[in-house]
Amino acid sequence: MKIGLFFGSFNPIHVGHLIIANTMATTTDLEQVWFIVSPQNPFKKNSSLLHEFDRFDLVQRAISDNTLLRANDIEFHMPKPSYTIDTLVRLQEKFPQHQFKLIMGEDNLAQFPNWKNYDKILEYTGLYVYPRPNAKPHIFANHPDVKFVEAPLLDISATFLRACIKKGQSIRYMVPEPVEQLIKIKKFYQ
Repeated sequence: MKIGLFFGSFNPIHVGHLIIANTMATTTDLEQVWFIVSPQNPFKKNSSLLHEFDRFDLVQRAISDNTLLRANDIEFHMPKPSYTIDTLVRLQEKFPQHQFKLIMGEDNLAQFPNWKNYDKILEYTGLYVYPRPNAKPHIFANHPDVKFVEAPLLDISATFLRACIKKGQSIRYMVPEPVEQLIKIKKFYQ
């Protein structure tokens, strides 16, 4: 099975993530998309990062009605910070029957050469890239292992959602209802 891997903090998961994942699963040759919930991004500060198990729970609630989407906590059981190449190796060892492709926003391509063993990631998995606002031209535009996928151009961010929650503003329609409910009940991001 060909599986797209969508790495992220998902702090919190929102409709932008879900639309991209569903677009990848329904308009490309990917048969499923797995959300790889990252405990700690090596490039981000984690001051406002919700506990990994809470974020994983939010992802599971968000995708529970879509058989094309799955949540995966493999990085919870790896040294932190986790690096994509190490996770890819672990996934390939655990699921040798699957072929994995890395899903990435176009805005991240500029930083991609800074990733640990980025050349090996390209060689072993390749990239499925979705458009992002204000993405700049990059050296991977014509790379044979980089596939650009037409997808809605969405300008919604978890940072914006956390700010809304902190101010007591509604996040309705920006996250799935089960996610919104749990955020309210547990008073996340307040």
